[in-house]
Amino acid sequence: MAEPGRAGGSPEPPVQVSIILPVHNSECWLDECLKSVWEQDFKGAMELSIFNDASKDGSAEIIEKWKIKLEEVGISVIIGTNNSSQPRGVGFAKNQAVMQSSGTYLCFLDSDDVMMPQRVRLQHQVAIQHPNSIIGCQVRREPLDSTERYTRWINNLTQEQLLTQVFTSHGPTVIMPTWFCSREWFFHVGRFDEGGKGVPEDLLFFYEHLQKGGGVFRVNQCLLLYRYHPQAATHSVLEETIWNHRVRFLEDRVLSSWTSFTIWNAGKQGKKLYRSLSPANQKKVTAFCDVDEKKITKGFYTYEESEERPKPKIPVCHFRDATPPFVICVKLDLTGGAFETNLGMLNLKEGMDYYHFN
Repeated sequence: MAEPGRAGGSPEPPVQVSIILPVHNSECWLDECLKSVWEQDFKGAMELSIFNDASKDGSAEIIEKWKIKLEEVGISVIIGTNNSSQPRGVGFAKNQAVMQSSGTYLCFLDSDDVMMPQRVRLQHQVAIQHPNSIIGCQVRREPLDSTERYTRWINNLTQEQLLTQVFTSHGPTVIMPTWFCSREWFFHVGRFDEGGKGVPEDLLFFYEHLQKGGGVFRVNQCLLLYRYHPQAATHSVLEETIWNHRVRFLEDRVLSSWTSFTIWNAGKQGKKLYRSLSPANQKKVTAFCDVDEKKITKGFYTYEESEERPKPKIPVCHFRDATPPFVICVKLDLTGGAFETNLGMLNLKEGMDYYHFN
């Protein structure tokens, strides 16, 4: 049914929210995804901006079918297409969908996910109060038993940790398919990297957003069904690529203002972090700390690959004898609470005395 006041050439109200939807071979999920757009309870002017990136399946037909249904309820639908034989990638598709849209706010959605009816309304309310922020939400993982630690992490970070835990291997502290932000801020940050397959475009955008002083907020309600499956674009990004981006960001944001620090973990991950640091930051490492008696008894770690003579030897001590600040390379939520208890004993402040890097 057409909305009252649209007939007779009266001006369309300005679009408040554009839902940004990149699509590539998504036919098995699209119906559910688009139905969740149709079911939004947001009362303002809303549009759906789809960019179909070289899909070879039935995605285009499903989009056309839903375009009719969505426009019947007053949600205009813009469709852009890459007709070449090769997809240009998620970053490109998202940028195209943003550029062809006109909403004051952008609500990002992945074609394999499903929004709860109140998502746009609730995130829009928060975004108005925080114009230079990315707003996320809690999620429900589908299937339920996939990535349990990751899902717990997404849903349980405190407001402070949304900014302090940005260096962990989990990536952005609010996940990309839950992002909601103003168009103005999106262009201030400068759009997604279009390098294509293997580029963590969401992580790079998130880091740039933080570098420019952007905030991070989360609506503490589950507003998205977040699917896990082997075809997800995430799986094409190499861990090593993400590791290198994380190390550089840690060096820029944290280590540049520290004169010395301790790496918490004298095992594989701690040593890998040490070896990945710039020579100037390696010199700031005063010790490794651990709970493993064998490593502590050995007394030090020798950096064999070093060009320096003599080779650097870094002491290894018990965490209780170590000096903060710490970069912690111990996996969270994996030791039955033992690590968290040890850390708690020291009465340190996250974001000042330590940062998590794992």
